[in-house]
This record gives sequence, C-alpha cells and structure tokens, in this order.
Amino acid sequence: MGGEREFIASLLVPLANTPAARGLADDAAVWTPPLGRDLVVTHDVLACGVHYLPGDPPGDVAWKLLAVNLSDLAAMGATPAGVLMGLALSAAEDGAWREAFVAGLGRAMTHFGVAMWGGDTVTGIDRAVLGLTAVGFVEPGQALARSGASVGDDLWVSGTIGDAGLGLAIALGEAPGDSYLLNRFRRPLPRLALGQALAGIATACMDVSDGLLIDADRIGRASGVRLSIVLADVPLSGQALARTDGDAGMLARATAGDDYELLFTAHPDRRVDVAAAATASRTPVTRIGQIFEGVGVAAVNNAGVDITPARLGWEHS
Repeated sequence: MGGEREFIASLLVPLANTPAARGLADDAAVWTPPLGRDLVVTHDVLACGVHYLPGDPPGDVAWKLLAVNLSDLAAMGATPAGVLMGLALSAAEDGAWREAFVAGLGRAMTHFGVAMWGGDTVTGIDRAVLGLTAVGFVEPGQALARSGASVGDDLWVSGTIGDAGLGLAIALGEAPGDSYLLNRFRRPLPRLALGQALAGIATACMDVSDGLLIDADRIGRASGVRLSIVLADVPLSGQALARTDGDAGMLARATAGDDYELLFTAHPDRRVDVAAAATASRTPVTRIGQIFEGVGVAAVNNAGVDITPARLGWEHS
C-alpha cells in the first residue's frame, strides 16, 4: 500500500458511493437533508490503547468506530444518513491493516445502512487516533435528550448490561474466553430502531457508553432528579450471569462501559407504548428503576440498601 492518495483512491473512494460524497473529489460533501427535518450531528474518537487494543482485528476496530457514533444518534432518536471519517495512523497501521480496516468499515456501513461522505487521513503519529462524525435527522422537535426525566417516571434499559466489560477482560487475557462477550466489546450494536421508536414516548434518553451507573447519573443531573436503580432488575446475559456473584458482581457489571445500550425514562402511563416500541424495533427492554426527587443516581440491592459506589463508571482523567 502506497501513500495517502493511493489509500484514499483504492480503498476509501469505493465506499463513497452516494451523490453527497462527490466521489471524494472535493473538499466537502454536499447533502440535501429530508425536507423539514432537524439535523443531529455527533463526533467520537477511538484511540489505540484507550478505546481498543493494539491487537484487536482491524475490521472490528472499524465496526466499533462507526457503531459508537451511531449509538449517539440512536440515543437522540435519529436516523443516520452519512459519516465523515478522520484517521490519524501510526506505522503499525500498515497496508494489510488498512485493507482489513476498510473491509470491516464497508461491512458495518452496509449493515447499518449509512454512507461514507468524506474525511481526512494523516500518518506518522505514535499511536492511532480514529475519529468519525455521523450525521442524522429527526422529525422537528422530536430529538431525545438527557434532560427530560421527571419524578415518577420509570427507568428502562435495552438489551443486557456488563457484557462488554467482561469482553474487555477476555481481550486483555484477564478472564477465560467467550466469543459472545468478546464480540460485545469489539462489535457493539447501536439501538437505532429502538431510539427512533421511542420518539414521543421517552422523556429522557442516552446510550450506556461509560457504565450504567455513571450514565444514569448524567441523566439525573441533566434532569435535576435522582434515578434509583434496582440492581437485581438490571438485565444480564446468560454468559454474564454465570460470571456475576452478589452485590459486588452486580456493581462490576453496572460500572463497566462499552455496552452501547439505551437507558431511558418514560411516564408509567406509557408502559404499553414502551413495550410496543421494543416489539417494533425487535429490541428487548427492561424496567430497572424509578425517578425520585434529588439529583444523580442511587444503586439499591435486594434488601433495599443504597450501595452506590464512589466510582460510578469510566471517566477520562
């Protein structure tokens, strides 16, 4: 594989197959949004050694780069349209790595129905830093937010919690292997259909990226309420349940990151609507708590004791 020009021409241009991308021949994309829709724009970065491991398969790294951004769109109830990618690569990302990365990116873009619009590349840094901007749209005024939860609302979460944290331990060689858990870390599935179905139903929503408890705390602080989570009700996969023991184990699952499930609140009168949204999106959801007066989050065990830990989840220093 040659330099930047060849990398773009041979690998990235074939992914830019929509009119907005203009064949990557110009300095910017040109896209006409659907009439009357609000735009939703997000940008996330994956750094080698921080968000993924140097030995992770390049195709999985590409999948995760796209998925974590689409998860932000899902949390807003948005439909994705296109992405702009920025790659800062080191010498470790050689020609074979780049080919595998782009192949994985193509598979992910096809899976999620999103288009490549453009971006930029640079080489020669010490460790790879991969950035991606995702653009989506929602009905006017229908974008979900963290700040709408009210006292008395139910608290819900999609899917299962803690799988990705266990997958990371497996990737690091700190736990016995399990392909399901490893894939949950490397290849998250943003809940796009559920997010779109929750528009007009959920009062607040965000994705679980840094840990269930810390992200619940963020909703609580943004909304000026306290989210009380019953740990026994937090859904675990069979694989995670087999590796979880007692309150300490549940707290470990609830403070692990990278699940990319949706955490949301809704009025109790909307339980039937929440169930319908889950069915329509083919995404399981579980009611795990309720909203009270106060601020932040509380984790409660089977005895009703508040066992909220000092460390709620992942935070960059």
